[in-house]
Amino acid sequence: MVNKPGLRARLGRVALWGGVGLAGGLVAMGGLGLARHLPSFVRQAPTGPKLEDAVPEAEAAAPAPVTWSSPPPAPAAPDGPLRFIAIGGGYTPESNQVSLEQDIELIQRTVPGPGRVLFAGGGASPTVRELDPAPRGDPVELALGQLILPRESRNSHYRAPRFEAEPATETNVHAALSAALDAGGPPLLLYIAAHGSRGSEPKENAVALWGDGHLSVAQLDELHQEKPRPLRLVVTSCFSGGFADLAFWHAEAHLGLRSRVPRCGLFAGTSDRGTSGCDPNPDRQAQESYGLHMAHALSGTRRDGTPLPRELADFNHDGTIGLLDAHTWARIEANSIDVPTTTSERWLEHHAALGRTAIDPQLLPEDMAVVERLGAALGLSDERAARSRWAELRGEIATLSDQIASAEAQLDVDTSVEIAALLERWPVLDDPLHPDFDVTLRENRGAIEQLLSSSPEARARDVINLRLRVLNELLNRAWVTEARVFRVVRAYETMQRAAALMKSGGAAARHYQALLACERAAL
Repeated sequence: MVNKPGLRARLGRVALWGGVGLAGGLVAMGGLGLARHLPSFVRQAPTGPKLEDAVPEAEAAAPAPVTWSSPPPAPAAPDGPLRFIAIGGGYTPESNQVSLEQDIELIQRTVPGPGRVLFAGGGASPTVRELDPAPRGDPVELALGQLILPRESRNSHYRAPRFEAEPATETNVHAALSAALDAGGPPLLLYIAAHGSRGSEPKENAVALWGDGHLSVAQLDELHQEKPRPLRLVVTSCFSGGFADLAFWHAEAHLGLRSRVPRCGLFAGTSDRGTSGCDPNPDRQAQESYGLHMAHALSGTRRDGTPLPRELADFNHDGTIGLLDAHTWARIEANSIDVPTTTSERWLEHHAALGRTAIDPQLLPEDMAVVERLGAALGLSDERAARSRWAELRGEIATLSDQIASAEAQLDVDTSVEIAALLERWPVLDDPLHPDFDVTLRENRGAIEQLLSSSPEARARDVINLRLRVLNELLNRAWVTEARVFRVVRAYETMQRAAALMKSGGAAARHYQALLACERAAL
């Protein structure tokens, strides 16, 4: 006889990991402000599986288990200096969604080597979270768990990464970066696909690393100070725009120019906004993010894998799809909440004010393409139209957020009433480690199922959950449209600032041109 891990085993693991998933992590680390303002794919009301949708564990198509007898061999020493370091994954198994693995795998195939990959718990660790193709587990246990202790990862399984990698711990990441930057050679590309946190100022923003570690803007600045090697970054995490302050000395805008060794970067979001790209669904066609489009553009393909004609994405007409080209392609194509930015944009924000200087379309063909292509797709005829639409969307988001907050408050009440009705009859059901839990569930299964599926308390909760699903879907769409419109607004602003700075000239203008050249580099 084979014992099946039931609710007891699953809820026991919650205590081990603290119950922090994507939603909890982003809310705890800042979100986009209040938790209720986050899109529902970042923060979602607990709806739970329907009893009729779940199937017994023995009948479900369970994923193949991951087995190994010993860790895989360490990667061979590279021949020559590293060309890239790719860092990715979540800080816990639950936050290590399969899309992060897929982005790192695509970069590993695309960027010329040799390279070094550090990912989550490492190549031998079965910590990639992937959505189940069909519901698994005992339906009553699943419904109990979703009512009493909701957790998104119950609809997932775990496996090892599909590539060799070192664990992305803080110690390993800092050591790998220090060694690569010390080695000298051509510019090092640092690609990071992970979760992010927001600090009290941009230099305190950070990406989360495996085992509760992190790499902050200030730490990366310290690692690179006085090193002989240029550095280029691509970071797709939430609040990744904080790394744009690496354009300045010690990542402090008031200190001005950094050292003589150049560095630049491209980021999925501004320093104060969340980003997309953490999806447990392995179907790439169901995913949407800056990172997805950017990585594919670098490989010369669209997001569906079909060839991307160079003339569509070579915005500065240098004959290649470089880093800034791929970044711009993602700005235009990504149907997501991402509002990408760069070190050169951050430099402009500090050194050039918005004014009446005429835009030069030849100066920034990348931003001009955003205005023309994305603006046309959104029906925005000019800057005034873009700003007006953006203000409308911000109002819609505020209204929907208030409605969701009200519905969530009612859901909390309805859930509490249902839990109370459950525990009035079976007090041990909130403790799967209680010695009477299994026998209570077994002997009262029919009555427990009836309360969870068709009691007045369950029906009331279903009604409010349906309302929340509708409201969250409307909010998702509003957030995505707002982000896309905001990209157009920012493109107008960037072109105005660039024209003003180039007109004034001087060291600031020369450094801006150097940042642009760094960002436009080909692989």
